[in-house]
Amino acid sequence: MNIGQNNRFRTEKDLLGTKEVLSSSYYGIHTLRALENFQISQQKIGEQHHFIRALAQVKKASAQANQFFGKLTEQQSQAIQAACQKLIDTPENWEKHFPLDVYQGGAGTSINMNTNEVIANLALEMTGHDKGSYYIIHPNDHVNKSQSTNDVYPTALRVATYYALDQLFMQVKSLITSLEYKATEFRFVLKMGRTQLQDAVPMTLGQEFRAFATLLKEDVRLIQKMRQLLLEINLGATAIGTGVNTPQGYAAKVVECLKEITGLPLSGAEDYVEATSDCGVFIILSSSLKRLACKLSKICNDLRLLSSGPRTGLAEISLPEMQAGSSIMPAKVNPVIPEVVNQIAFKVIGNDLTITFAAEAGQLQLNVMEPVIAQALNESIGLLTQGIKTLDEKCIQGIHANEKTCYEAVMRSVGIITLLEPILGHGACYEIGKQCIAENRTIQDVVLEKKLLTEKQLEEIFSFENLVSEVLSGSASQTLDQVS
Repeated sequence: MNIGQNNRFRTEKDLLGTKEVLSSSYYGIHTLRALENFQISQQKIGEQHHFIRALAQVKKASAQANQFFGKLTEQQSQAIQAACQKLIDTPENWEKHFPLDVYQGGAGTSINMNTNEVIANLALEMTGHDKGSYYIIHPNDHVNKSQSTNDVYPTALRVATYYALDQLFMQVKSLITSLEYKATEFRFVLKMGRTQLQDAVPMTLGQEFRAFATLLKEDVRLIQKMRQLLLEINLGATAIGTGVNTPQGYAAKVVECLKEITGLPLSGAEDYVEATSDCGVFIILSSSLKRLACKLSKICNDLRLLSSGPRTGLAEISLPEMQAGSSIMPAKVNPVIPEVVNQIAFKVIGNDLTITFAAEAGQLQLNVMEPVIAQALNESIGLLTQGIKTLDEKCIQGIHANEKTCYEAVMRSVGIITLLEPILGHGACYEIGKQCIAENRTIQDVVLEKKLLTEKQLEEIFSFENLVSEVLSGSASQTLDQVS
């Protein structure tokens, strides 16, 4: 409530007393209290544009529903809706007006009130009134009409998260395309496959990169499926899910309004009391993000191994050279892009544990830990989105195959003895392989020495064409047509 004003400041009052607020400020006393209480990190709510947009969408839908039920006049509703639309259209322009720390107590009440105050004062300004003239449009009595933080915050969080995932999907799909392009480029690059870091059987580098792409395709499908769970909301539940202080039919109407505003197929929860306290959707969504992080980290581990050396490692591929690798060792270049994505994966895995603990910490009819869930979830999506973009553009697209190194490794490997097993039998191949390892000799040398096969037969079996045909045929492998 505005109880006084001079040129530079206006005086606002709340439960605890009064405070001076800059006359130019769109936020008011509740936001100032929260600013004093929560100086925790350098991360501000205003930087989360999807969340600010979603909060404004919720407030706009509520203004429409309240007008429908006669709880707001047409003038009040239209002014609030117009103010909300400004936030919806350009949330990035309003960052400084949402200065609160992402870490805050109170189950999100501070950011809900910050939103109410900004919308109220913007609506007042747009209708020609001074900011703080709350007798005309009040943050609580009008902007927050028929609402509570306990249904506004989780609804906005679900909508914001749904939108934020669009960028993640776009980057993952771009990375998949790049990996599939490399799979085609490398389809005839013969190399050794490895299990437990030991030589196994021949394969192509194209198959290896296609497997990377397939890994990520599975996660896109999973996250898309989990994302649909965000569409069930509790808007209209108010404090604990009973819909106290709302007119009959309000919950259904406000969800209908929000569906139209967002363009999302939203639905009201089956049980609003349950939905107001439960954060299970964030556990399962975060878990699917963790799975994506683990797979990305596995891919990066493989890229670091495959490019290791370059003289004393595998060196089957060369990664783009991005920067000098050492302050003391000249000419050293490190796999810095896969390394940073590994670290991003670790952070996402840690955020998943935070979300799990926070979701478990709900008590009775509310979970007050949603702000840290929001922070961790938003951070994970942002880190994965930027990390994948960086991996794609600064690493994957510039990878080169060292074909000669790959082929020579195949020919000196004991692993190719597996190709002779159908001809010579498992026992004989075991003895040949054992001798090759003990004497540091090739399979061809020992087989010829034992006169088990002729040189011409070995040349045919181990010819490049036959090896490529062998690894690209069979039920467990891609055909040439599929790879192409």
